[in-house]
Amino acid sequence: MKILLLGSGGREHALAWKMLQSAKCTSLFVAPGNAGTASIAKNVTVNPNNFEVVRDFVLSEKIEMVVVGPEDPLVNGIYDFFKNDPNLKNVPVIGPSKMGAQLEGSKEFAKEFLVKHNIPTAKYESFTAASVEKGCDFLETLSAPYVLKADGLAAGKGVLILHDLEEAKKELRSMLVDAKFGQASSKVVIEEFLDGIELSCFVLTDGKSYKILPTAKDYKRIGEGDTGLNTGGMGAVSPVPFADQVLLDKIENRIVKPTIEGLKKDNIEYKGFVFIGLINVKGEPMVIEYNVRMGDPETEVVMPRLKSDLVEIFEAISKQELEKTSLEIDERAATTIMVVSGGYPEDYEKGKEITGIENITDSIVFHAGTKLENDKVITNGGRVLTITSFGNNFQEAIKKSYQSIDKLQFDKMYYRKDIGFDL
Repeated sequence: MKILLLGSGGREHALAWKMLQSAKCTSLFVAPGNAGTASIAKNVTVNPNNFEVVRDFVLSEKIEMVVVGPEDPLVNGIYDFFKNDPNLKNVPVIGPSKMGAQLEGSKEFAKEFLVKHNIPTAKYESFTAASVEKGCDFLETLSAPYVLKADGLAAGKGVLILHDLEEAKKELRSMLVDAKFGQASSKVVIEEFLDGIELSCFVLTDGKSYKILPTAKDYKRIGEGDTGLNTGGMGAVSPVPFADQVLLDKIENRIVKPTIEGLKKDNIEYKGFVFIGLINVKGEPMVIEYNVRMGDPETEVVMPRLKSDLVEIFEAISKQELEKTSLEIDERAATTIMVVSGGYPEDYEKGKEITGIENITDSIVFHAGTKLENDKVITNGGRVLTITSFGNNFQEAIKKSYQSIDKLQFDKMYYRKDIGFDL
């Protein structure tokens, strides 16, 4: 089977690495990919959000399946584009319909879905520039800290958690009136703050049935001790040590089942990943957010633990036969540490040569923001590489990842030295 994978990050490198283990995958193209995918698949200069160009490539190369890594093409409706094109409608797309992708594309849509289907989540209200003063009044009814979420996609940076009421009001006005996050913050959801420890639940669904992938926990803040600015993710651990069977059963029965049932009841076509961002509040799981694709860097710990054939699973999803498959999971713990460019998530420089990757033998190196230039791997983004290791427990796996990072070098390289500190 000829497969096209859309995306260019660590998530896509991990998905590519996993799909290529399948005998069913005869050739894999990645658009646009990175230096890591270039070493195992064929990178193509196709913009995942230019659907006409994607269509031309799919038809010319006789692609038999499209796997969508990032959220943008899904929110922009690539699933519907294929379904409605007579020449493409038989090429399965792994990802939800445009309506399904609204679970990530609009925080308000997601909150309305959660409330409608009685899925536990924080109290909320949403506001626009016209109702900004009502939003300030609503903030006064809450106790600190205050959670402000840009309604639309803001590349993982549209959520603010503020401890001071006046600062929260100021930021609300900045988001709504001054368009701090552009179009993404033309509407803002204000939520009550939930105090607990976060984890992620990953679900595969064909729209009828579902399979739950291993849990993971990622670390979003740039600084040690979870301080500083939010990032796309600085590391991840799987499984989550505190997620015992009691908690997992609650997650499945109170959150996963009603989510899949809700999609069916609302006639939302959904064939792909559902990422459920959760918070464990005194043993009770509540939903913080939905994403409609795998997380990054969580993919880099979940995919290595999946022993089953991923392409077979994707095929089953496309035929709505997921219930006939079973997931086999590696019992070992996996951890990943993200190595980033100095200055990230603010201004950083690109084009730094990376050395030492070939010396890493005890870990898997997944590329995120890299590219090849004159046969050299150079930095091409804020998050550059992620180093994944196995261990009998997460402490052992983390130790291995740090030992592997010691073999890497590029100018202004930075990584957190405390991943897993809170477990």
